[in-house]
Amino acid sequence: MTQQKHVTLVITHALRPENGAAYEAWLGKIMPVAAEYPGHLGANVIRPVDGQGMWNIVIRFDTLEHLYGWTQSETRQRLVDEITPLLAEGDRTEVRTEAAFWFTPPAPHLRQPKRWKQFLITLLVIFPSTNLVPHITGALLPTLKGSLILHLINDACVVALVVWFWMPIVTRIFAGWLKKA
Repeated sequence: MTQQKHVTLVITHALRPENGAAYEAWLGKIMPVAAEYPGHLGANVIRPVDGQGMWNIVIRFDTLEHLYGWTQSETRQRLVDEITPLLAEGDRTEVRTEAAFWFTPPAPHLRQPKRWKQFLITLLVIFPSTNLVPHITGALLPTLKGSLILHLINDACVVALVVWFWMPIVTRIFAGWLKKA
């Protein structure tokens, strides 16, 4: 059974608080229209917390082509043009095909962990990997010792371990600590 991947469009709109009701009415118009487009999988609106004017809309599509069908459509452009006068910073969009980075927050309103925490977590997985892998590959491939080929194999093994094994585990284990201020 193949796992269906989806793409996500994250839209961020900054508004002045007095424009909230007009923006809600606009959302009531654009959301059903977006839902009619092929491949639409759903949408969520993350309303601003008190005193802030940052709205985030998360729309999921089954394929990148379907997402672009919506984002590049004349209908969406017309509706965005309609709301643009209320936006303080314009229509900011970001397409995410998957978690592009280990430390990308799961929701647009969350902040990334502090850089020093990202550094420590990354060091935690890189240091042992870069020290263990060369010993193992050196023992398994003694004829390649000191060669660029062995160096390439070591680098490929370290990157694979970090990307597909260590970082998913370590970021899950330290998730609470990473989220703290």
